[in-house]
Amino acid sequence: MRTMTTPPGQASAPARRDAEATKAAILKAARHLLARHAHADITLKAVAERAGVSPPLILKYFGNKDALFARVMSFDTDADALLDAPLDALGRHMVRHVVSSQRERGADPLLRIAFAPLHGDHGDVLRANFRAQVTERLAARLTGPDAGLRAELAVAALVGLGVMYGIARGPHVCDTDADALADRYGPAVQTQLTPGAGRQDPAGADPRR
Repeated sequence: MRTMTTPPGQASAPARRDAEATKAAILKAARHLLARHAHADITLKAVAERAGVSPPLILKYFGNKDALFARVMSFDTDADALLDAPLDALGRHMVRHVVSSQRERGADPLLRIAFAPLHGDHGDVLRANFRAQVTERLAARLTGPDAGLRAELAVAALVGLGVMYGIARGPHVCDTDADALADRYGPAVQTQLTPGAGRQDPAGADPRR
């Protein structure tokens, strides 16, 4: 009697998907805790309980607490999505991405930086990653003078939006459609990315000024 065998790769695909989902849940839990507690006060047990897994599973996937939070303190993947638009449409895209990330994933791609003072030396790692992976990367795409300053001001506007939405829970911001927020707030961000965009034509200026 022949033994039935499963074709290579067919049985392992669901296991891989489950593993990726578990890793994502662990990272989401760690980000949530990092935004609310000092790094030193966060335990693997707390991360595991929030993610719905066992602490040994975190060790299996990430090695140890420092390795896990090294991933959490990176902005690389978030920046890929945040900056994924042509420069002339980037302001609107970034605003929409910040709002949609909060609504759909419960995570802001930038807001972790606001909690850097909680984390001691680890806060310095968070700041360094933020500069290299977000503001300096954005500045490298800009043309014209003061690219670094303009990039920081554009990102500052996004962080402020994240604070109003995710921390202050401003009811008007939270109740407004993401596209409507992007239409209203995107031009303010775009002004730093492409100076002159959206400026009023001098011919249409108020003659009394």
